[in-house]
Amino acid sequence: MTKMVNGSSNIGQLDYAHKLFDKFCDPDVFMWNAIIRAYSRHKLFQDAIEMYRWMRWTRVDPDCYTFPYVLKACTELSDFRLSQLIHGQIFRHGLGLDGFVQNGLVALYAKCGHIDCARVVFDGLHDRTIVSWTSIISGCAQNGKAMEALRMFDKMRKTDVKPDWIALVSIIRAYSDVEDLEQGKSIHGCVIKMGLEDEPDLLISLTALYAKCGQVTVAKQFFDQMEIPNVIIWNAMISGYAKNGHAEEALHLFRDLIARNIKPNDVTVMSAVLACAQVGSLELARWIDDYISKSEHKSDVFVNTALIDMYAKCGSVESASKVFDHISNKDVVVWSAMVVGYGLHGRGLEAIDLYHAMRQAGVCPNDVTFIGLLTACNHSGLVKEGWELFHCMRDYGIEPRHEHYACVVDILGRAGYLDQACNFILKMPIDPGVSVWGALLSACKIHRHVTLGEYAADKLFSLDPYNIGHYVQLSNLYASARMWDRVAKVRVLMREKGLSKDLGYSFIEINGKLEVFSVGDKSHPRAEEIFNELQTLERRLKEAGFVPHTESVLHDLNYEEKEENLCYHSERIAIAYGLISTAPGTTLRITKNLRACINCHSATKLISKLVDREIIVRDSKRFHHFKNGTCSCGDYW
Repeated sequence: MTKMVNGSSNIGQLDYAHKLFDKFCDPDVFMWNAIIRAYSRHKLFQDAIEMYRWMRWTRVDPDCYTFPYVLKACTELSDFRLSQLIHGQIFRHGLGLDGFVQNGLVALYAKCGHIDCARVVFDGLHDRTIVSWTSIISGCAQNGKAMEALRMFDKMRKTDVKPDWIALVSIIRAYSDVEDLEQGKSIHGCVIKMGLEDEPDLLISLTALYAKCGQVTVAKQFFDQMEIPNVIIWNAMISGYAKNGHAEEALHLFRDLIARNIKPNDVTVMSAVLACAQVGSLELARWIDDYISKSEHKSDVFVNTALIDMYAKCGSVESASKVFDHISNKDVVVWSAMVVGYGLHGRGLEAIDLYHAMRQAGVCPNDVTFIGLLTACNHSGLVKEGWELFHCMRDYGIEPRHEHYACVVDILGRAGYLDQACNFILKMPIDPGVSVWGALLSACKIHRHVTLGEYAADKLFSLDPYNIGHYVQLSNLYASARMWDRVAKVRVLMREKGLSKDLGYSFIEINGKLEVFSVGDKSHPRAEEIFNELQTLERRLKEAGFVPHTESVLHDLNYEEKEENLCYHSERIAIAYGLISTAPGTTLRITKNLRACINCHSATKLISKLVDREIIVRDSKRFHHFKNGTCSCGDYW
């Protein structure tokens, strides 16, 4: 009869197996094991546990073959309290040293997130098989303890136990988590030597490793090898693209996934939203929002929080606010995302009002909330408010990080309080980092304080000697003070270190297509029309009394050369293209990879009035909303 129950289960006839079991008047342990095994193998884990409870109620003692299936059911249910009860019964029945049972306990505690318990059981094993090692290594890797997983793997390699593909999957995951590509490549070599390169789970792990470590081209090769790619490998590839500056490829892959009728999960959607935020396209943002609103993810708080961030980075803080308003149970992450969004657009007072509303709602702010608040104060010139907010962080048990200190230095420095900013740095309880000294150097450039700027630059060069941005900032400081000999020395130093300045570019979205322009770019098919429009704009600016800020050209040029150079900055070309490509009154949305110069900022303000358009520019620091001759930043950025 036991063989009949097992046979019925093996061919999928679980109902028939249960009928056979019910007909048996006095089932022994073998019969109980068969029915518990049947339910466990068919993933009816709660039923397997109920059958075990019934077995205990009928006073039939379990044996070493009962518990592996019971433990598997507990593992899948992630029921820690039940796990402890079963563990006690294992000891009571004298099976505390049984290898199969103990391996099941290691896997069970690891799956429930109790690695310490899993380690205690593992350390008590006398005969550690590949299953034992794989269970503990996988448990560590799956619970965010990558270094512990790698240490256990190193111990395993010193024994006679050889890793199998399951152990390799976990080790590759651990190397992905610590982003150690070189060691990950060595495991890739083991995979090839063992002839396991076609194993689907290993292909997924290798895709995730190379994608997370920035080798997206290599990752795509593994992705393409999967005959039937599942959602996990799609997630690895889309996430890899999104996190390594390949946002357009990520979105293209996301569209491809949808076209193939593969159901995305919350990880897929979050990665796509992240990519959309990087592209900065409001049209794409609305498309993905519309897609999510018709999917099962529309009420997911994490997805909606990502949508708030996306809309803010795509230039529509109003749309971000609408998403925020529709979230019913707002946690600190949701509130913080909206505060950061206001900060990005320089809406300091709205950010502070939201902070007060957050407190009234009984939600305690966290460190990210204060980064958003301090950034908002910085972009709005709210020195007093920013100072007070910084000093109330400890009231919530929040210890300021480098980012918070950098924001305060930026707030003081931009407002002209350079000595106070320097004193603030010198009194910091932690060693000032790159972001702190960088904020001071930036402020010195704005206010042309050469001596203090040189001091900040020396600190930066010692902390981060190969960051091109620091050298450019110092060169710009010297140039603004017309110290051309020192500008030349900085450029010589840059050449000696093999550093070159990032080229400025701007892009604008027209009819769903992104057009990219660099300084003086004449490569576009409509270049003649664009430059004619530029000349027309320049003539209208002069007629309106606009005087170019020639100091924005940080080279030793004559006036005419400076004026011509300023006309051809990438954002000016993008504006001209937008004007000739859209209907009157259409809002122009432009993204620039560098900080906007003073001249282009002043010119864009007046252009917005002359052409009666709203022009939204996202530079490397924040958003500028130009309308009717004014900018949302109030000329403070």
